[in-house]
Amino acid sequence: MAIPHDVDPRDEVDPRAAEDPRNVYPSDDQFYQADRPPGHVLPEDRPRGGSPAVPLRHRGTWATVALVACIIVVIIAGIALFP
Repeated sequence: MAIPHDVDPRDEVDPRAAEDPRNVYPSDDQFYQADRPPGHVLPEDRPRGGSPAVPLRHRGTWATVALVACIIVVIIAGIALFP
């Protein structure tokens, strides 16, 4: 069985339509380069080397602790009031 990329697409086209310009297929390189700008280079999404200039600040730590404490108090109060 032949590899699909090694098969000439015109072999599968009706011979009467072989010269039709609509049956001209681009190569893989032409197809994938059609929507790329010339000299395309993608920047790194996570640049290496060093940490951010300003350290990250995690807000909400105390709010999370207070929420967990409230939930624990509600559970303990429920157990104490409704044994």
